Amino acid sequence: MTAVVEPAIVPAGPPPARGRRVGPYVAAVVLLVLVAVPLFLAPFATTTLTRVLVFALLAVSLDLLVGVTGLPSLGHAAYFGVGAYGAGLFSIHVSAAAPLPLLAGLVAGAVGAAATGWVAVRAHGVFFLMLTLAIGEILTQVAQTWDEVTGGFNGLAGIPATTLGSTPLSALSTAGLLYWYVLAAGLVGFALVWLVARSPFGAALRGIRDNEPRMRAVGYPTSTYKYAAFVLAGAVAGLAGALFVAQGTPRLITPVDLGFTTSALMLLAVIIGGAGSLWGAALGAALVIVVRDAIGPTLGGHGELLLGLVFVAVVYLLPQGAAGLARIGLRRRGS
Repeated sequence: MTAVVEPAIVPAGPPPARGRRVGPYVAAVVLLVLVAVPLFLAPFATTTLTRVLVFALLAVSLDLLVGVTGLPSLGHAAYFGVGAYGAGLFSIHVSAAAPLPLLAGLVAGAVGAAATGWVAVRAHGVFFLMLTLAIGEILTQVAQTWDEVTGGFNGLAGIPATTLGSTPLSALSTAGLLYWYVLAAGLVGFALVWLVARSPFGAALRGIRDNEPRMRAVGYPTSTYKYAAFVLAGAVAGLAGALFVAQGTPRLITPVDLGFTTSALMLLAVIIGGAGSLWGAALGAALVIVVRDAIGPTLGGHGELLLGLVFVAVVYLLPQGAAGLARIGLRRRGS
């Protein structure tokens, strides 16, 4: 009898995506461009790009909640504002020497998130969304009424310029220096979120996002994990708030900056970029800020209408955002 030799079973799977190898090279090129742009742009354009970097970091911190952990928030700007107020008060009463105001803003954002997050993370779905909205509105009301500390409706003014040695970073002759300061701090914040998202802790957060009951069943303390992610996101948002104060002209923080409008714009940025993609969130924030601050004023007050049209187009044409479009391109390149 002739023996029948069965063919070896090879596990099926997608071919290796060769296109993914270009990721580090693209990141290096983008970084070089970001470092070099102040050498070629006018001061106004440099200032606009500096503001884009600030809100890109805020959007990345929000994406840690929305895209990685599955916690959509409508009150995330509250910790941005807490960090901004913390950095401003520290600059006024203690020191404006870099990077101390940034550390003050980061700590203030983390403390604010820790004080409110233990309540928020116990809610789920739309209840979490509404609870974060309520927290944001409460903190906005506190900022509006606590005149002795926050300046009330008029905001906190008179914040001294951040100094590097004896040089104010906001001096007109050193516009690029302020940009590089914001870029360096923003990269540190982005790297922190990126490392967390790709760590075993980040993998657990994605598991909670996809199926929290199963993660709880296998022994993960899901509420503790979500609380830790909430505090970390608040800390990075506080850092973004401190950078917002540093780059502002004039250096002013008002209750509007930590209200619903800012939170909604950043959630819009995350959706446009693609929830779960950190670079996509940064790209979405760049689009939102450019439309709001650069293109909107030239449209006779119709900048918000343009943002709405962009959002509708993304929802229908790019349901996974800009990041989803990039993933499709990489799969086609690797096939």
